[in-house]
Amino acid sequence: MIRALAGILLAALISTAAAAQEEPIALDAEWIELAERAETVLEAGRAAPEALAVLRAELVDWRARFDAATGANATRIETLRAQIAALGEPPAEGETEAPEIADQRAELEGRLDTLLAPVREAQAAFSRADGLVRETDTLIDAGRTKELLAQVSPPINPARWPPAIAALGAAISSVGDELAAPFVTPTERAVWMGRGVQLGVLVFIAVMLLWRSRVWLGHLRDRIARHEATSPGARLGLIAISLARTVLPVIGLVVVTRILMLLGVAGPGAATFSFLLPVVGLVIFGSHWLGLQAFPPRETSPTLLPIPVARRSEGRLHVLVLGILFALSVSVETSLSLTDHLGVLHFALLVVAGLTLLRLGQLLLSELRVLRSDTESEEGFWAKPLRFLARGLLVVAVVAPVAAGLGFVELGIALLWSTVLSLALLTALGTAQRAIFDLYAAVRRRPDAGEEALLPTLVGFALAVAALPILALIWGVRFSTLTEWWQTFLRGFSLGDTQISPANFLTFALVFTIGYLVTRAVKAVLGRSVLPKTRLDTGGTNAILSGTGYVGITLAALLAITAAGINLGGLAIVAGALSVGVGFGLQTIVQNFVSGIILLIERPIKLGDWIDVNGTNGFVRQISVRSTRIETFDRQDVIIPNADLISGVVTNYTLGNSSGRLIVPVGVAYGTDTRKVEAILREIAEAHPMVVLNPPPLISFEGFGADSLDFQMRVVLRDILWIVVTRTELNHQIAERFAAEGIEIPFAQRDVWLRNPEALHAPRPETP
Repeated sequence: MIRALAGILLAALISTAAAAQEEPIALDAEWIELAERAETVLEAGRAAPEALAVLRAELVDWRARFDAATGANATRIETLRAQIAALGEPPAEGETEAPEIADQRAELEGRLDTLLAPVREAQAAFSRADGLVRETDTLIDAGRTKELLAQVSPPINPARWPPAIAALGAAISSVGDELAAPFVTPTERAVWMGRGVQLGVLVFIAVMLLWRSRVWLGHLRDRIARHEATSPGARLGLIAISLARTVLPVIGLVVVTRILMLLGVAGPGAATFSFLLPVVGLVIFGSHWLGLQAFPPRETSPTLLPIPVARRSEGRLHVLVLGILFALSVSVETSLSLTDHLGVLHFALLVVAGLTLLRLGQLLLSELRVLRSDTESEEGFWAKPLRFLARGLLVVAVVAPVAAGLGFVELGIALLWSTVLSLALLTALGTAQRAIFDLYAAVRRRPDAGEEALLPTLVGFALAVAALPILALIWGVRFSTLTEWWQTFLRGFSLGDTQISPANFLTFALVFTIGYLVTRAVKAVLGRSVLPKTRLDTGGTNAILSGTGYVGITLAALLAITAAGINLGGLAIVAGALSVGVGFGLQTIVQNFVSGIILLIERPIKLGDWIDVNGTNGFVRQISVRSTRIETFDRQDVIIPNADLISGVVTNYTLGNSSGRLIVPVGVAYGTDTRKVEAILREIAEAHPMVVLNPPPLISFEGFGADSLDFQMRVVLRDILWIVVTRTELNHQIAERFAAEGIEIPFAQRDVWLRNPEALHAPRPETP
C-alpha cells in the first residue's frame, strides 16, 4: 500500500512537471519519437513500473494536447458547413448547377478541407495516443497482478523467525540510539539548550494538545451528552467534539516532530520515526474514533451496528487493536533496515489481525442471530447485508493469514488490510450520513425530521457515490485508472452524429430549469396581475394559464436540446418508434391529450361548473390535458378521462348562466278547489327570493291521479346551485299553507277484494 501511494505521488509529480513545461516547437517530431519509443517498450513487455509511469504520464499529456486540437476552429468550421448547406444539395450525377453556385461551393469546400486537415490529424494522433495509454495501463496492471500473486519463501518456516526478531530489535535499538544522541555529549546538549525558549513553548503546546485537550473536551462531552437522546444539535456537537479529540492529539504529534528537529535528532531511523509519528498517531486515534462511532458507550447514542451496550466495549477494543496493527504494518513497510524480513513481520501482524477480525465478525454475527431469533423485534433492511458482511469478515480473517503463511504475503496484506480499510470507510460514511440527518433536523428544529426527509437522503446518497473512488483505491485500483475512467466519462459517447457528454446533460438541465422558472414566473404574472383585470371568466383564465405552461415547457425543452448540441434530426427514428407505440398502446393517452386540448380551447366546461357525466354529478375542480377532476356532492373526487367528455353526453347546468328550472310536484285530495290550490302555489312561488319573476312561475294542473289531484310548480331559480335548499323551503311553505287553508294532501289508499271470503269463517279442526 505504501508502494502504491508512492507510485501515485510519483505519477502526479511527473504530470505536474510535464504540464509546467513550455510548448515544444517541433511537436510532430517529438510525438513521433515518443510514440515509437512507447510502441517498442510495449512490444517488449518488460519495463520497470516507475519507467512505465513516466511513459504513461507523457502519453497522457500528448493525448490531452491532441484532444484540445480536435476542437480548433470549431466555430469557423460550423460556419462554413452552414454556408455550404445554404447552397442546397449538390447536383446529382449527370446534372449541373449554375456556374456561380458551383464556384462558390468549390471555394467553400476547399476552405473547409483546409480547416479540417489539422483537426483530422489531431483526431488520428489522439486515437494513437489513446491506444498507447490503454496498452500501457494493461502492462502496468499485469505487472501489479504478478507482484500481488508472487510467492516468496513461506514465512511460516520457524527458521526465518530468529533473524527477523533480531533485525527488528536492532532497528528499534538504532532508532533509540539516534533519538538519544542529542543528550549524550555536552556539545550536542549545548545545541538544543540554546533553543530552550522555543523548545519550552513547543513542549507546552504538545502537552496541552496530547493530554489536556482530551480532558477538557471530555468534560464538555459529558455535559452535552445529557441531551443526546432528544436533541439533534447535541448529537452534532458530540460528533464535533469527538473529531476534535482525534485531530488535536495528532497536531500535538506534529509538534513533537518539530521538537525532535530542534533537538538535532539525525539519522535514517530517526528521520523515519519523525515521519511516521503523526501518521501512526492519526491511524491509532482515528481507529479509536471509528470504534466510538460504531460501538458508542452510551445507551442513548445512536449506533450503526445492532450491538447491545454490554458488548460494545469488546467491539471498540477490536477496532483499536486493528488500528494499532495497521499502524505497525505501515511502520514495518517503510523501514529500510527490515526489507529482508518483511514477509515474517507482516505474517505475524496478519495472524494477530486475523484473530481480531475473526472475533469482530463473530461478535457481529452472534448479535444478528440473537436479533433474528427474537420474535418481538423485526429485522431491518440492513440485517442481511450486515450478516453477509460478518461472514465475509470470518472468511478474510482465515484466508489472509493462511495465504501469507504459504508465501503469498502481498495477497494476504492486500486482502486483510483492504477489508479493514473498507470497514473504516463504511463506518465513516455511516457517521457522516447520520450527521447530515441530524444537521437537517437541527435546522428544521424537528428531532424526527431528518430520517423522513428527501433532501438529507439525497445528500447521503451523493456522499456514498463520492466515496466509491476511495473504495476503489483501497482495493488496488490505480489513481491513474480512476482519472482515465473520469476522462472517458467526460468525453461521453456518440449517439448518431451527436457526442453526448456530462457537459451536454448539465447544459440541458440548466437551460431547461431556467426556462421552467421563467414559465412559472410568466404564469404568476398573468394569473395575479394581468388576467384579473380582463373580463375573462374562470374557465378562460385557466385555459390561458394552462396553455402558457404547456407552450413554455415545450419551448424550454427545445431550447435546452438545442443548447446541449443534440441533433433534433436524429429524433426522427425515435418519433417513428413512438408512432408505432401510439398505434398499439398509447392511443388512449393521446386521445385523452387531444381531448384535453379541445376542452381548453372550446371550453364546453370550465372550473366550477356543475355537470353530469354518465350519471356522475359534481363540480369541475381541475382540467388537465389527460383528465378532468370532478368533486361530487358527497365530497368525493372522480377522475374522468377527457375523451369521455368529448365523445359522451355531458349535461352542464351552469354553462351559459347559473339559472335553472325547478319542478315541485304537489298532490291534493279529490274535492279540493283546484283554482284555490293554483292561487296558493303561485303566491308561494312568487314570494320566494330565489325564484325569478321573468319568466313567471307556472302552476300546471297535470291531471287526475289514482289517489290525488296532481299539480306541478315550475319555477326558474336565480342560481341552480341552490336547487336543493329552495325545493326544501318550498315544500315547507306548501305544507304550512295547506294546513292553514284546510287543504288535505292525500296518501295512497287501496281496496282489498277477497275472492273466497267464506274461507275466513271455516271451522277449526278439533284437537284430540
